[in-house]
Amino acid sequence: MADSLPDIRFAICGVGHIGRRHASLVARQPGAQLVALIDIRMELQAALAAEFPGVPFFSSLEGYLQAGPAADVLTVATPNYLHAPQAIQGLRAGLHVVVEKPMALRTQDAQAIVDTAQATGRRVFGVMQNRYSPPAAWLKRIYDEGRLGQIYLVQLTCFWNRDERYYTPDSWHGSRQHDGGTLFTQFSHFVDLLYWVFGDITNISARFRDFNHQHLTEFEDSGLVTFDLVRGGSGTLQYSTAVWDQNLESSLTVVAEHGSLRLGGQYMDKVEHCHLRDYQLPALPPTNPANHYGAYQGSAANHVHVIENVLETLQKGGLATTNALEGLKVVEMIERVYSLK
Repeated sequence: MADSLPDIRFAICGVGHIGRRHASLVARQPGAQLVALIDIRMELQAALAAEFPGVPFFSSLEGYLQAGPAADVLTVATPNYLHAPQAIQGLRAGLHVVVEKPMALRTQDAQAIVDTAQATGRRVFGVMQNRYSPPAAWLKRIYDEGRLGQIYLVQLTCFWNRDERYYTPDSWHGSRQHDGGTLFTQFSHFVDLLYWVFGDITNISARFRDFNHQHLTEFEDSGLVTFDLVRGGSGTLQYSTAVWDQNLESSLTVVAEHGSLRLGGQYMDKVEHCHLRDYQLPALPPTNPANHYGAYQGSAANHVHVIENVLETLQKGGLATTNALEGLKVVEMIERVYSLK
C-alpha cells in the first residue's frame, strides 16, 4: 500500500520565489518530507523558521552536505548559473536532483549532469511544469494519436513584461553570465513544449533586438526565430519581454493536414481554436493560475505535479516527466538559437 512507503525527503537549495514554492508544496505533500532549507541569504532564516518550523537552515550547499540531515532529493532553485554545478554536487553526494529551468546555460554543462547521473545511478528531474497544463497535455495527446496529420506550420508567440520591477539592481537577473538570456529564463518552458510535442528543429535563422532593456540587461529583450521541424513542417518563435506594464500572451498556433488549432491566453492556458477533421474538442480540466511574483507574473503554477512525479518515480518506479536528457535537449536548442547572434 502507498501508505507504507517511506517519505521522500527533500532539501531545497535556493529559497527565493520558486524555491519557497517548492518548499511549501513539499511540506504539504503526502509522502514527502521537507528536511532542510539552503540559501546564502542569512536574512531569510527568521522568516523561513516561522514558515517551516523545525526545518533547519543552512547558508551553503557545502555546509548542508557536510552536516545536514539525510535527504533523498536535492531541489536546485538557485540562480541559473548555479544549476549545473549544484546539481552535480547533489548527485555526487548520492542524492536524486530536481533542477529548476534551465537545467544549465551550456550544453556541455547539461551533458555533465547527464553523465554524473548515469555514473551515480541517481535520477534527475527537470522542472518543465507547462507539460502539466491541460491544453498542453491535450495537444501532446492528439499529436501522438496522429489526429493532426502532417504538420505544416507551428507559430509560437510569447509576449511578456519584464521591467525594472523584475531586473532589480544587484540581481543576477539580466547578467549574461548568470542569467543566460531571455530564452533561458523566461521562455525555456515554451521551447520545451515545442520539443516535447513536435520534436527537434533545424535550419534555424534568427534576429534579435533590444528595444527597452539597454539599462537593465546584457542581452536582447526580443527575438524572431524561424526553423524547420525535423519531422516535417516549419515554424516561428517570436518572443519579447518589452511589453509595457503586464504580460500580453503566450500562444501556440498549429496549421496541419487535418485542421488547425490555437492555444492562447496570457499563459497558454486555454484552447482558443480547434477545428479538426472528424474531431470534437473534449472538456478539459481547468488550468492552474499563473505564478505571481508581486508586480509580474510567470507561467502556470503546476509545480505540485512535478513533486508528485518525483514521488511516483522514486517510490513506485514511474517515469520522470522531464528527464535529464530532455532538459539537455532544451539547453542545446536554445544554445543553437543564440549561436546566431
